[in-house]
Amino acid sequence: MENNTVAQKLEALVKLQSIDTKLDQLKKLRGDLPEEVQDLEDELEGYNTRLERFNNELAEFEESIKASKTGIKDAEKLITKYNDQQKNVRNNREFDAITKEVELQELEIQILEKKITSSGENIEKKKEEIASLEEQIKERNADLDSKKQELEEILSDSKDEEAKLNTDREKATKKIEAKLLTYYNKLRGNLSNGLAVVTVKRGAAEGCNIVIPPQKIAEIKEKKKIVIDEHSGRILADVEVIEVVEEKPKRTTRKKKV
Repeated sequence: MENNTVAQKLEALVKLQSIDTKLDQLKKLRGDLPEEVQDLEDELEGYNTRLERFNNELAEFEESIKASKTGIKDAEKLITKYNDQQKNVRNNREFDAITKEVELQELEIQILEKKITSSGENIEKKKEEIASLEEQIKERNADLDSKKQELEEILSDSKDEEAKLNTDREKATKKIEAKLLTYYNKLRGNLSNGLAVVTVKRGAAEGCNIVIPPQKIAEIKEKKKIVIDEHSGRILADVEVIEVVEEKPKRTTRKKKV
């Protein structure tokens, strides 16, 4: 590879650029579909995370109601116990102390009942939020399925061609030295049209239309060194040859003297 002539290196680069251009064209057929599919998948992941949180909150409210009902039953048992104890008090002091305990349990019941009411309202609200979110998830899943199907159809049509191009690309890169390949790949990534290796057409670099000086055009034709366009960084691989067909003069026939 290192012993390749400049002409051979340029030929390999032109071949690689041709392959990459065809791959770019296939990617254009997909349009924004891959990004749209990814965006929908990310959106659905966020929705599902939120749905999981809502369901956990719903379970917590339900558990709170269950715990409050248990608390009410315990308080009612204590009230019954204290009422029985009041029947056997020995003095007013004991009666007042038990009465105070009964009042505390009744207050606890009121607090727990309010908590049950509040949790019940939160459950209804959360169920509405869950239903709305599930509808959103259903709609976005339908959109995702549609986009995926559309993308799969496009990929299916170009699958064999893309696989062949990728195989050809792998072979082509092996014929280019590492430093030059790194430059080429980096340059392609920075260019909107992906044209890193271009031909000079009508005195200008293809892809940017910047006029190339005649001296540099002569260097490109010689193919003795890699010529870089100083404005765009593109590799100038060749010069378009415009064939000029010269019109041959018509032969005239002289009349013989008699």
